[in-house]
Amino acid sequence: MQIKRIITIAAAALMAASSLTACSTGDATPTEVTVVTHDSAVFTDEVIAAFKAETGITIKQIKAGDAGAMTNKLVLTKDAPIGDAFFGIDNTFGGVALDNQIIDGELTAVDFGDVCLNYDKNWFAAKALAAPTTIADLIKPAYKGLTVVSNPTSSSPGLAFLAATVSVYGQNGFEQYWQDLKNNGVKVAAGWEDAYFTDFSGSSGKGAYPIVLSYSSSPAFEVREDGISQTASINDGCFRQIEYAGVLKNAKNKSAAEKLVKFLTEKTFQKSLPDSMYVYPVDTSVALPEAWAKWAPAATKPVGEELSISANRKTWLEQWSAIFSAN
Repeated sequence: MQIKRIITIAAAALMAASSLTACSTGDATPTEVTVVTHDSAVFTDEVIAAFKAETGITIKQIKAGDAGAMTNKLVLTKDAPIGDAFFGIDNTFGGVALDNQIIDGELTAVDFGDVCLNYDKNWFAAKALAAPTTIADLIKPAYKGLTVVSNPTSSSPGLAFLAATVSVYGQNGFEQYWQDLKNNGVKVAAGWEDAYFTDFSGSSGKGAYPIVLSYSSSPAFEVREDGISQTASINDGCFRQIEYAGVLKNAKNKSAAEKLVKFLTEKTFQKSLPDSMYVYPVDTSVALPEAWAKWAPAATKPVGEELSISANRKTWLEQWSAIFSAN
């Protein structure tokens, strides 16, 4: 009887230890997954409900600034991550994530967008001024003080455009282009949302700048009551930005994070991307909204694919910052 009692106690202790271990990993029966995203990422109610119906897991979203700011935050917190997964690191910052080993596994492509200049057609019509057609036009006197871009040190579209100028003007010519932009009164906003929704005249912000750094898809969301878009994209010097998702190293709920990353590549989420985030699904079999064919075609000749952004980012940003920190 004594031996049997000892065995029973030992078995109970083993079960309790096993239970504590499962609880400590947070992975035994996850009911919530925390995903860290950039500020423009949107998980619709339908998407959240679909993921919960499929997995039993609730999505908790933490917004962490623009893609650059988010990536930097994830690097700084990699030993004690603020989430289980991430969404929105793009090909301009992917090298930072890989070099700092914040990812458990690999980068998974979810969507893409072409970073291009947009302009306010109504503004140019009212001024009887021909709209720009190339990025070279932006440094001409006729367009002085008309352009707002986002800061490449903190904004992924900003860095994408910086990379585009390196591709177009070369390692030895892009600095002069930016100096000319500065001399021509370009405004540098902190991020895309500030530039587009506050400073740009063709969006809801009704700002003072009729040319803005945005995306080729943006005009599809500026269609007015007359059925015509107020804005158009300059499909010259566009950079193709690819956004990724992944599991964070040291994630508390790794299995839930893996399920979420997989879900982001599936039809339910992919179909939500054009309307919720203004980007093209990586799944090319997903039909795009009808308005996109007319107002938001992708760039036919994006630039910058040949660049090694990870190897050159620091140098380019130092060169850019030297221009804009000087009087």
